[in-house]
Parts: sequence; structure tokens; C-alpha cells
Amino acid sequence: MLKAPELLLPAGSLEKMRTAYAFGADAVYAGQPRYSLRARNNEFTLPQLRAGITEARQLGKKFFVASNLMPHNAKVKTYLRDMESVIELQPDALIMADPGLIMLVREKWPDIPIHLSVQANTVNYAAVKFWQSIGLTRVILSRELSLEEIAEIRALCPDMELEVFIHGALCIAYSGRCLLSGYFNHRDPNQGTCTNSCRWDYKVKPAAENANGDIEPLQKIDFDFNQALLSSQSSPFNNAHTQRHPAADQVYLIEEGKRPGQLMPVMEDEHGTYIMNSKDLRAVEHVAQLTEMGIDSLKIEGRTKSAYYVARTAQVYRQAIDDAAHQRPFDLSLLGQLEGLANRGYTDGFYQRHHSQETQNYLRGHSESSRSQYVGDIEQVDAISGMAEILVKNRFQIGDRLEIIHPAGNVIILLEHMQDLEGNAVSVAPGSGHRVKIPFTGNVDKAFVARFL
Repeated sequence: MLKAPELLLPAGSLEKMRTAYAFGADAVYAGQPRYSLRARNNEFTLPQLRAGITEARQLGKKFFVASNLMPHNAKVKTYLRDMESVIELQPDALIMADPGLIMLVREKWPDIPIHLSVQANTVNYAAVKFWQSIGLTRVILSRELSLEEIAEIRALCPDMELEVFIHGALCIAYSGRCLLSGYFNHRDPNQGTCTNSCRWDYKVKPAAENANGDIEPLQKIDFDFNQALLSSQSSPFNNAHTQRHPAADQVYLIEEGKRPGQLMPVMEDEHGTYIMNSKDLRAVEHVAQLTEMGIDSLKIEGRTKSAYYVARTAQVYRQAIDDAAHQRPFDLSLLGQLEGLANRGYTDGFYQRHHSQETQNYLRGHSESSRSQYVGDIEQVDAISGMAEILVKNRFQIGDRLEIIHPAGNVIILLEHMQDLEGNAVSVAPGSGHRVKIPFTGNVDKAFVARFL
């Protein structure tokens, strides 16, 4: 049996922390709004941190505090004072990125473990050795590394804890180094206030350079890039010398959905058009290889995501880790379970540089075979009536196959009867905010409900 890596989940709230632990997490990470990269949608002030660390200790779990912003002078001046009460709570580690803050913490609290944040963009073994030499206990490696590069770092740094991201959003820059949010909204990514400008809804508009060198809009041209790409891929003449479409050499302007009339230039090169929006990371199929390498922690991103997201990812990656540790074959159905989460399409990021067509089709087929949608939370179960009350999140109806998702195990049912709260038969749960009852009993209080598509 191999050593199982730690499963590390995001905790944007105490509720999500409890969900993560219930569904298999070994540890969670949370951060104060002022000093982590989640200033918005973050309830972890000092009382919540105290409660979270206390509960984690009672459960034999770990609780890490993210303190990983790149501070300007004003925050450096208040940092040690504000962290005094946090250090007194004895979190299992601080997650940090800024060398200056790391120096201050090492001087004042030399015994507190420090994990180097992914914000430090560590991409080589020499950097890992440097951070180890000044007393850090773990390095979270950059998302931009391949499996081969991670394996080399592991081999050359055998005594340092290594952590990698395995699931969640990807940044279009090296993590935290993007300037888009600061440019558009004056909210800096590495100050904890990123507005995810890379994921906004942009429209492409044709443009040209005038005699003064300025970019100005043109009339719309009739060119669908995606359709042209599909046509070129299916063409029998598709090879390295395929002629470019004339429209590919033009200059374009992009317009963001909520900023009509503000046109910004975007270029295209010989490789295609890249606006900004990355697919989401899903690397569950690589858990076994990372486990065999001896990676110490597998991390899931998403402190602003829902409790359902936390439950699903924790459950799936818990199984993948346990299977890998016991050297059981990878369960391909796990790919499909993750399809039910809101996502922008999945990629395994930089882990595997080149995928064969056979591998891509193999993964996609299993991903699409059991797609589902989050439709509600079970609020309570009445054992006498045999009915479970559901707070509806998305529409479902009689005849749907539902999956009840619970730490004790998932159950699939065919929905044949449903009531409103007054006991009247209904055929449809219309959507968010409604409450209905369905026949179900068992220890499933606070369970989640998904509908197979």
C-alpha cells in the first residue's frame, strides 16, 4: 500500500469546512479577508477562525490559514499586529507568498509552520531548496508544471513537503500575476479582490489600424472563427502548410458584455485566437501517478464555490486517493461525477502536454455518460411520514433519476411522487427557493440532491 496524499479542500465558510470534513477532506484552508486572496465572499474573521480551528482539532483534521497576498506598505505595517491573535489560535500552518512577510513571521514566530503559496510561482527544484533552507515546511508548486517536472522536483527534494493543485479554476497568467482585474476595476488579483475579468463575456469586433497608428472599429465582417476552425480540422488538406483564412490576419476589438461601447484591441497569431477564458482544471485521472511520486498534498481550489461543489469534489477525490493508495485501477465513473459541477469545460492543465485522440475520446465518453445537475439540499427527514424536505436549487420533476449525495454513501432513486409543504401532490419543483417533499428515509440530513441529465 502506498502513502495516501493529504486531501486539501477550500473553506469559504464554516458550513463548507464542515462539508469538506464530512465528505473526506484531511485538511482545509481558509483566510482572513484582509490578508488572503479572497477578500470578497469570505466570512472568516477571527471568531470564525477560532471556531474552525477548534472543530478541526476535535476531528483530528488540519486547518491552514491563507495569508498569501502580496502586500503594499500599508498592509505590511499592520500585518504583525493583526496576526498576533491568529497565531494564538495555533493553526496547523500559514500559507504565505511574500518574502518580506515570511521574514517577519519567521523572526517573530519561528515555530509556526509556513507553506509557500502557489502565488510564489515555484517551478523548479532550486527554488524549493531555497525555501526549505530558510525553514519553510511545504511548497505548493506552480500549476504550470508537467507531471515529469513535478517528479524531478520530488526526486531532487525528497525531504520537503510538496503540494499541487488537482482541481479548480485556472488563471490565464502565472497564478495571481494577472493585471486584468486591476486594469478594469482597480481591484488587484494579488490583493485578494480579483473580479475574474478573464471570464467575462467578450464579443469580438473587427478593427483596423489607421494612418495615425490607432486602432479603430470597422463594419462587421462575416466570419465565424469556430466554424472555420472545424472546417479546417476536417479538411483532407489539413497539415502544417494549411493556408490561413484571410480574416485571421485582421485586427479585432473585443467588447465586454457589461461595458458596451468600450472596445479593446485583441490580436491573433498563427496558432489561433485566444481571448482569455481558461477551462477549469480536472486532473482526477492523474491522482494515481502523483500518489506514486510521493506528493504530500492534493489541493482543490474554490473558496467561493458552493457547499455542493465542496461535497462533490471531496467525495470524488477521496475515492481516487484511496484507490491510488491501495493500487486499485482508476474508476472512470469519477470523471462523470465531476461533470455535474458548474464548469467552463475541463482540462488537466499542464500535467500532460500532449494527449492522443484516443485518450481524449476515452475520457470524454466517460465524462458524458453520467452527467448530472445539482438540484437541491435535503433540509430534514421525517421518519414517520417517510418524506424528506428539499430546498430546491434547480428545476426537477416526476420521472427524474435523482442522486442523494451523503458522506455515508450515495443513493440513486427514481422520483415517482412529490408533495408541496402542505401535502398536495405536485409534479414539478420549479426552481430556486421552492421547497418540496419526496419519499426518502435514512440518515441523510443535510444531504445534497442531483438530477441525472
